[in-house]
Amino acid sequence: MAKLRDAKSRGLENALEKNLDDLFSPASYDESMAERTGFSNYSYWGSTFRVFLKNRVAVFLLVLLLVLLLFTFIQPLLPGQYPAGLIINHPITKLQLLNVPPSLSTAKVSVPAGTELAAYPLDGVEDWTAVTNVIDFIQRRESFTVDAYHDDWVHITYKDVSGYVVNDFTTKLKLPEDPTAVPYTSQSNFLINVYLSMHDYTNNGTELFIESDLLQFSGDSNLAVTTEAAKLRTMPSSNAFWFGTNILGQDLWSLVWSGTRTSLFIGFMVAMVEAFVGILMGVLWGYVRKLDRIMTEIYNVMDNIPTTIVLILISYVLRPSISTLIFAMCLTGWVGMARFIRNQIVIIRDRDYNLASRCLGTSTLRIILRNLLPYLVSVIMLRMALAIPMAIGSEVFITYIGLGLPVSIPSLGNLINTGRKLVSTSQSYQLIFPTIVLSLVTISFYMIGNAFADAADPKNHV
Repeated sequence: MAKLRDAKSRGLENALEKNLDDLFSPASYDESMAERTGFSNYSYWGSTFRVFLKNRVAVFLLVLLLVLLLFTFIQPLLPGQYPAGLIINHPITKLQLLNVPPSLSTAKVSVPAGTELAAYPLDGVEDWTAVTNVIDFIQRRESFTVDAYHDDWVHITYKDVSGYVVNDFTTKLKLPEDPTAVPYTSQSNFLINVYLSMHDYTNNGTELFIESDLLQFSGDSNLAVTTEAAKLRTMPSSNAFWFGTNILGQDLWSLVWSGTRTSLFIGFMVAMVEAFVGILMGVLWGYVRKLDRIMTEIYNVMDNIPTTIVLILISYVLRPSISTLIFAMCLTGWVGMARFIRNQIVIIRDRDYNLASRCLGTSTLRIILRNLLPYLVSVIMLRMALAIPMAIGSEVFITYIGLGLPVSIPSLGNLINTGRKLVSTSQSYQLIFPTIVLSLVTISFYMIGNAFADAADPKNHV
């Protein structure tokens, strides 16, 4: 039995030796797999977004910011929008519509069908007609005849005009001792409106407007009646001034969104330039030891020059424009980003996993992208998120001191600078609306930047 077992063992060993080449193959070396000693389902960016989405406030502000940014581009394309910067004149008086208060509608009053009005067609405008129920004016100290009393109204005759006037402090019409003793003659020290009916369909004595197809004229006169219930409007349009108008008669609604678009463009451009230059210089500064001294000297020189002085000098020397502001802000803005990147790289560049990567022959670019970048994302995102409102704030400051964008280019800085002069007047809305938009943008970027910075920190990943 022992001999039999020995024979079987020798036979098995021979069979294994013969099939050795079939059972094993040489292992190849792949540089990209040099550090992959284990495998997991962990994804840095996937984990970052999962942590960020748990912050409901930040997600809400991100959605709000995206909607606001998208609306700045959609708003000019919507129907019924006034072009930004267009000076709007009254179609009859031709005067600029200055400081019109905010309103959600141009409708002044609604009138029932069959309302009699004095109508005056507009030159060059077929769809709208100017209307009023004021048919004449009684001059100061002019005599007129009172024919009948109707509570707060009286029927009068003035020259060849017959109509109604309001019996208030301007007319001061008193009943005679015998109320039936009419007509009688009276006078007033005020200018009095004479109306077609016992209704005041006026806009401080000026005409209102109605769609032309809602009127039916009576013969050759300028009198017409409404064919159905209609709204009399302050403008020959249903497009209201939602944010009012400014001191030039421009629609503030369009100016605010156009200015927001301009300011956000400046902010994004400054943030991207600062991020690109700052990351590049910071990585070289922190990882290449030979550049540390010269980069430190450059940083000391540029950091000791106040940013405000640079902004003022550049804006004063060059012609005010969007490119001038971006150039002035980016000239020294990258320094802070570069310092943060450099400090972070110096802290982690000689850690064990980086030394191991270099020993395994991993390229410098791969070390930066895979070992260093995850620890820099939080700093980069926070700095970029804060750079945008800071750039907008700098634009507001430069405009405040008179070196910002020209008035012809709407921006939040221009609008706030104009509105601050009216803060104690009835036109304070010209400051309130652009300030609200600026506050939303600033708070949103700050909250989103902090939330994403926390989410991008690998220490917060599970």
